[in-house]
Order: sequence, then structure tokens, then C-alpha cells
Amino acid sequence: MTDLSRYPYLAQIDSPEDLRRFSEDELPAIADELRAYLIEAVASSGGHFGAGLGVVELTVALHHVFKTPVDRLVWDVGHQCYPHKILTGRRDRITTIKKKEGLAPFPRREESEYDTFGVGHSSTSISAALGMAIAAQRKGDPRKVVAVIGDGAMTAGMAFEALNHGGDVEPNMLVILNDNGMSISENVGAMTKMMARAMSSRTLNVWRERAKRAIPKQSLFGRFFKRWEEHAKGMFVPSTLFEELGFHYTGPIDGHNLPQLLTALNTVKSLPGPQLLHVMTTKGKGYEPAEKAQIEYHAVGPFDPVAGLIKKGAPAKPTYTDIFSDWLCDMSAADERLLGITPAMREGSGLVRFSKEYPQRYFDVAIAEQHAVTLAAGMACEGAKPVVAIYSTFLQRAYDQAIHDVALQNLDVTFAIDRAGVVGPDGATHSGSFDLSFMRVLPNMVVMAPADEAECRTMLTTGYQYPGPAAIRYPRGVGPGAVMREELDTFPIGKAEVRRRGHHGLAILSFGTMLSPAAIIAAEVDATLVNMRFVKPLDEEVILEMASTHKAIVTIEDNAIAGGAGTGVAEVLSAHGITVPILHLGLPDLYLEHGSRDEVLTMAGLDLPGIRNAILARFPQYVATPVASAG
Repeated sequence: MTDLSRYPYLAQIDSPEDLRRFSEDELPAIADELRAYLIEAVASSGGHFGAGLGVVELTVALHHVFKTPVDRLVWDVGHQCYPHKILTGRRDRITTIKKKEGLAPFPRREESEYDTFGVGHSSTSISAALGMAIAAQRKGDPRKVVAVIGDGAMTAGMAFEALNHGGDVEPNMLVILNDNGMSISENVGAMTKMMARAMSSRTLNVWRERAKRAIPKQSLFGRFFKRWEEHAKGMFVPSTLFEELGFHYTGPIDGHNLPQLLTALNTVKSLPGPQLLHVMTTKGKGYEPAEKAQIEYHAVGPFDPVAGLIKKGAPAKPTYTDIFSDWLCDMSAADERLLGITPAMREGSGLVRFSKEYPQRYFDVAIAEQHAVTLAAGMACEGAKPVVAIYSTFLQRAYDQAIHDVALQNLDVTFAIDRAGVVGPDGATHSGSFDLSFMRVLPNMVVMAPADEAECRTMLTTGYQYPGPAAIRYPRGVGPGAVMREELDTFPIGKAEVRRRGHHGLAILSFGTMLSPAAIIAAEVDATLVNMRFVKPLDEEVILEMASTHKAIVTIEDNAIAGGAGTGVAEVLSAHGITVPILHLGLPDLYLEHGSRDEVLTMAGLDLPGIRNAILARFPQYVATPVASAG
């Protein structure tokens, strides 16, 4: 428990209403305490870090100027929200963030009335806020609606779709562009270059704002000045784009200058129609190590705030992301047609080494998953071999493109799907629970799930060499420690592997990394164990053999049961008119709460005891007497 005696202002703030009782002169001291409290809290428990430090002053100013929660405040991206959570009644629970039964790492409507919109993926705030503003205006409700978009979220097409619509319907709403030049990595793209010009334009903006106040708007010179201003400022700042879209642009201003923030917010609050306030901030502000190493301090584990993060040695076993990273470089050396694509996830998806060794073949498209997939389709049309490295949860955003632009045209695109299945601390918004379900239904698509590190490497090669769309999904973290070959081997498409033959009537069909616990259970109950490897095409020959030679079948997968790999097995049996008792084990029909990966697997019944109990409860008559197990 944090000693609140060291935070005399924060100790008095249990809600924004308490914050609004303080004078503007006291707010800088409150911001200082909030930043220090955030550093202490995240250092003790881990969590998203740099983005929250960058919006401390902005958060204080917003809750002081606007009457939240009556006025709506929508955060985007959600990992900026830690200071917001501290000021909205969750101060004493902030160290529980990401933990089982603790605070969610992103805004969540069920958690607080101040979290007006659930956030996990980026670039949703303007659309959500626009919807709120339209609904409020239809009811004659004068409440204010504010969207805070930052950390690269303005690079996504959805943000501009909302701006395009908002400028047309002209709602009373405010968009705050928190411009810190960063996503997780550095922001990329032409939009980023345009925003960067604003850094050198503050003198111009100060001058023109003073001139606007001094010159009567209706005078001849005032009208001339207005036209000149529109042309001149377009050379220096991004205001022309936003104002052509119908948003009145203010800025850029220093997002760490509270008096300037308060003045700007009070001004735009009173203006009708769509407003855009451009705020310049520094990710990691106020904690020097985080300012200097913004990528490393985006999200952290517990650390000593005095010493900072301590660089760790290489893990004893490589993660699945490491396996992909090494494979990508090895395959690139073997085939110059390979092109690597990531939607702003260079570090998370394991493309750092590739980006350095093959910079001309590396494409970071910013937070634009739809574009990433169709870009790959276009590359494939011209004979290139694109590999799209993407998280399972983010591939959901490009599903239409996967269907229409890749699978329908049977184009040679390889999807390397990271963070598949249970992810853990980031919660429901980042869980990869559905990719087997939504990818296996696509004609032309090959879908694979490796049981270990060695299979992951081989499947990546298999998918890459397959002359059509292929997806390889693998989890976060390390595998069981399988020995890998340096060769770029392949598997026969659609062929499973029988790992052991049992003698008591039960066959376990395992998909992906669930093979490790399945192997322990199979040995305990003397069941046949099949490593299915392929989710599409399924090995129908093996499935039919298991059904004809066993009394019952169990399918296990780290994916939603609904529509998943096990459902595919049942479809094969049904198509052949075969009736056999079958138990599907997988993720339940609900959104999984945050916690460690092991905790979430336990909640889902996919830990070793859960699997064992489910099988013995359903099929006690078909299995041998269980032997003692260390699990």
C-alpha cells in the first residue's frame, strides 16, 4: 500500500469532483504528485508506463475543466488511462492493474462510470465520441464530449473515417490529438512527417492568434487576413487538413504546460461545432529513463524507480516470437522475394532484427491492419512473397481484407499470427481466442497450429512455400523447449501425427500448444494422442481412423470451442455419417478476464487438472485407472 502521507493532494482526491475544488494555481502541484504516484505504482507492479506519464497534465486539466462523468471523456489508445484511473476513484487499486480480479489495463465501462467507452484496440475514440455527441444532441442534452487520441492512433484509417463524418454532421465535440511522435515504436508515415512540422511552428501560431484577436473579423483587412492565414498556416502546420475536414483547429500547444492547457480547454469548450486541439507531449515525461528509452518503457514489469529497468540476459528458452524472428531472417536470406509487413508492431511481433538486416524489404504501415493485409495482397499479385506479422486480436480488424483481398483471390500471403489463444494480463481486448474459428472457414486458406518451437519453424516454412494463403498461429511466451533444426523443412499439407497409441478406447486430438498437457493426460489414462498440426485442411484419414477404432474422442485447443478446430472434427464425422461420443475442450463462450496466462488457462479449465477432470467426468468408463501425476 502506497503511503498517501507523501501525496497530500492526491490523498484528498477520490473523484474528479474533489479535483475541481482545487484552484488552478494548485493544479501543477497535483500533477507533480500524480506523476510521482504513477511512477511508484507501476514500478511496484508493472504495467503500461510511458504513455501515462505523457498525459499527466492533460488528464488533470481535462477533469478540472470538464464536468466528468456527465461530460464524456473517451480515451484512445487505452494505455494512456492510468492517470485517469487514479483520479477517478481507483487510486488505491492501481497496483492491481493487469492482475487477476484487479483493474483492467484499459478503460472498461463495467469498471467505472468515468470509463465511458471500452478501449483496447486503437483509433476508436473519434467514432465513439461522435456517436455520443450525435445521440446527446438528438436528446437536447448539452453535455460535452471529448475524444483523446494519441500514441500513433491517428495513423489508422478509422480515425479519418470518423473525422470525415464528423466534419459533415458538425456535432459539438472536441478531439484532442495527443501528439507524442510515438506508437510503441516511433510513428511512421506521411502523417507523422506532417505532424512533425508543427514542432517548428509554435512561433507562427502565437503570432497569428494574437493577430486574430487584434484585427476585427468583419473589417476588410480582417477578411483578407483570414484568407492569408489559411494559405500560410498550411505551409507550416497540419491545420489545413483538419479544417478542410470541418474541424476548427487550435494548436499546437505544449501538453505539459498546465496554464496553457487550461486556457485552451476553456476556450474550445465554449465553441460550437467540431473542434480539434493539437497537444504536443513527450512519452515518459518526468521520468528521465523513460524519456530516453521510450520503446523500452512503453510497458514494463516491476522495477526499481531509482535504478530503472535492468537489462536481462537472453531467456533460457526462446519465445515463439523469437522463433519467428529468426525464421524470417533465415528465409529472407534464402528467398529475396520475401517482404515483411507489420502494422506498427515491430517489437511485439519480432521484426526488429529483420528491419535492420533487410530495411528495404521491411514495411511498417503504422496502425493500419486493413491496409497491411491488402498491401500484402497487392504485393503477391506481382510475384512477391509477403509475410504479414500480426497479433491474433489485431487480425480481427482486417478480416474483410483476409476474406476478399487474399483468400478469395487465392493469393500467396503468409500470416504469422502472434499472441494466439490465451494472452493473459492484457485481458479480453487482446486475447487471441477466435483466430482458428474465423480463419478455418475461409476457402483456399491453410491454417496451422504448432505444438512446440520446432514445429513453429517448420510450419512457417510450410506456409511460406505453400502457393496460396496460409496462416500459422502461435502463442505468447516460451514453448516446451523442443530442439530445432536449422534447415527450412516443411510438413506435408494436412497431415497429422500420431504421438502415442492407447489401449482403452479414448483418442485425444490436440491442436497447437495444448499438446503438452494432453500428452500427460494421455499417458495417465492410456489414451491415443494425435498431434493434429493442421486445422485446415484437417487430416480426415486420421480422424476417421480414430472414430472407427476408439469409443470416444476428445479435442483440445487454445481457441474458442464455438466454431473452432474441434468443431471441424465434428463436421468431418457428421459428413461421413459417423456418430461417436466427442468432448470438445477449449476456451468457453465468454470474454476472458485478465490475469497471468496460467491463471486464465485455469479459469478456462485448460490447465492440467481442468483437462483431466473434464475427461474423467465425461468418459470414466473408457479410460484406464489414472496413475499419480506430478501435474
